Amino acid sequence: MTTDLAPAPASVEAPVRQPRIFSGIQPSGVVHLGNDLGAVRNYVRLQYEYEAIYCIVDYHALTSTHDGDLLRARTREMAASLLALGLDPERCTLFVQSHRPEHTELAWLLATVTPVSWLERTPTYKEKKELQPDDVNHALLTYPVLQAADIVIYKASLVPVGKDQAAHLELSREIVRAFNNRYGDTFPEPQAVYTEAPTVLGTDGVRKMSKSVGNTIDVLADEDVIRRQVMSMVTDTKRILRTDPGRPEVCNVCQLQRAFGDDFEDLWEGERTARTGCVDMKKLLAGRIVARYAEARERYRDLMAHPARVDEILAAGAERNRPIVESTMAEVREKMGLR
Repeated sequence: MTTDLAPAPASVEAPVRQPRIFSGIQPSGVVHLGNDLGAVRNYVRLQYEYEAIYCIVDYHALTSTHDGDLLRARTREMAASLLALGLDPERCTLFVQSHRPEHTELAWLLATVTPVSWLERTPTYKEKKELQPDDVNHALLTYPVLQAADIVIYKASLVPVGKDQAAHLELSREIVRAFNNRYGDTFPEPQAVYTEAPTVLGTDGVRKMSKSVGNTIDVLADEDVIRRQVMSMVTDTKRILRTDPGRPEVCNVCQLQRAFGDDFEDLWEGERTARTGCVDMKKLLAGRIVARYAEARERYRDLMAHPARVDEILAAGAERNRPIVESTMAEVREKMGLR
């Protein structure tokens, strides 16, 4: 008698693990156009390509925000904004920095391998000293150490940054090298994922769009607010008359048309030949912004009307990170002789 053997099961390849990325964003409140074009759109895209961990960095915010109620409100507004603009808690992890206090423990431990001279030379420290000379707190100096801890506690190999932030990431890499040299190979050196993150000028056409400067376009605000902000934008200051040819290369309104349609070159030609005027361009841009963010505005309003839903998503994100940070901290403590 012969026995027929069942065919061997087809080999099942283990799913390829996506590289892990980490990025933090300040809880500055409701997202404005500069936030979306400069960071959030990339966050949304990258969540489909990587194991993405996004953190609202409220510990960092404490270096300049000293009102507890304001910080809590801004943190929830930022979370609701990110979710409204497309972050999917099923595809990425969104959480609040202080909900995983292991970040600050690791920052202290990394500080023991970080020379003070490295921190004093950072451009952000010098800038903050000028911006808030009456509040140069110790956390401003050690800010980059906490940034490094934020990244490496997840052993994230990739960090999405604009090229203007490369120096900040390099300091994190230096801190990692210092720790690994002293205690053995522990953390990967995070690599940059350079993103085409434009510097978005504000309504004044001069400075980067920022709430602190008051030159934002608040894309999740009511339509009339958006239209009023766009209509207040400074355009080509040398175009005095409607019949004067425009210079779209220096007009902020024309430049922003790039983000809202493929016809920007045709629009620019209309400006160069004076077929269209600055008011025309503003009205068109305002309408496109209102339309582009219509669904996001509705989602934002719904989330803010149900704050418990936002808090639940953030809590779930922090809990999802628990096994990662506990494993990292157990390894670090053992290597440093703390356990």
